[in-house]
Amino acid sequence: MDTKQKINRKVSVAPMMDCTDRHDRFFLRLMSKNVMLYTEMVATKSAIHGDRNKILSFSPEEKPLALQIGGSDKNELAEVAKIAEDMGYDEININLGCPSKKVQKNKFGACLMKEPDLVAECIHSMVKVCKIPVTAKTRIGFDDVEDFEYLNNFVHKLRDVGTKTFILHARKAMLSGLSPKQNLNIPKLNYNMVYEIKKANPDLEIIINGGITKVSEINYHMKFCDGVMIGRSIYQNPYSLVEIEKEIFKTNNNPSREEVVKKLLEYLDNEVKKGTKVNHIMRHTVGLYHGQVGSKDWKRYLSDNMMARDSDFQKAKHIMTIVQNNEKANQLNS
Repeated sequence: MDTKQKINRKVSVAPMMDCTDRHDRFFLRLMSKNVMLYTEMVATKSAIHGDRNKILSFSPEEKPLALQIGGSDKNELAEVAKIAEDMGYDEININLGCPSKKVQKNKFGACLMKEPDLVAECIHSMVKVCKIPVTAKTRIGFDDVEDFEYLNNFVHKLRDVGTKTFILHARKAMLSGLSPKQNLNIPKLNYNMVYEIKKANPDLEIIINGGITKVSEINYHMKFCDGVMIGRSIYQNPYSLVEIEKEIFKTNNNPSREEVVKKLLEYLDNEVKKGTKVNHIMRHTVGLYHGQVGSKDWKRYLSDNMMARDSDFQKAKHIMTIVQNNEKANQLNS
């Protein structure tokens, strides 16, 4: 069966540095089986020369999963595409949207929008060596360029060498003068530009990204695009994935927060035995009670007991008491 048909990108969670590592992805999977997940961006040199097991390994439970890669050397990118396929990733995604100085210095991310021919060469070399889809995540423009023709031509260049799926962050990237954090808020969102690209390219899969937080917004964007990618709001409020499962994927038996924590503790127990630090896993759970009664107690317990470098797994066991109290309080409240 053609893998390109199998991947459901209706809703995906964006690749986020320092956030979407393998522990976070395992945690998110406990709440959603259907969203597409992405790794943090990995530089080609790290993937090729680094500790592959540490940098690229994942649990089978995390699938469907895409590896996001940063680079502009076509040979390195091809090598990583092959590695990703051999390791069992479902997709490889090239980062053409990150505006950070460090990323620009290494010549990847959003600065590559200025070099469509180079990007096309890179993608061509990746497509040639692997059967998994090679997709692109890009901004809608950069610096003074926020122009439909430019973006459409850019998309066509990549389409012609084999990319069928584009994730468009509906903001341009400012390559100087703004920090990566400011680049997520200051350039204005321009959803219409993404809609126009989809309208002009009905045969391509166009996923919209940027500032999307609610199910009602997902439904609205889906009228004009093929899918929606959500970033920070999922990290801040991970349990909102359950609402996405219910409303978008029509999933019936969704886990309670208590069930999520129980399963996560089993995972934690296994991981700690392999040498993983407690805080490396539990730091991703800070937002589990976002907007709920008991959110403060949960965060306080985590910061007092589970966020230190040498946190002890025994303390993790007591967290169930907090969870059960929170669940009761929220039931009374509803």
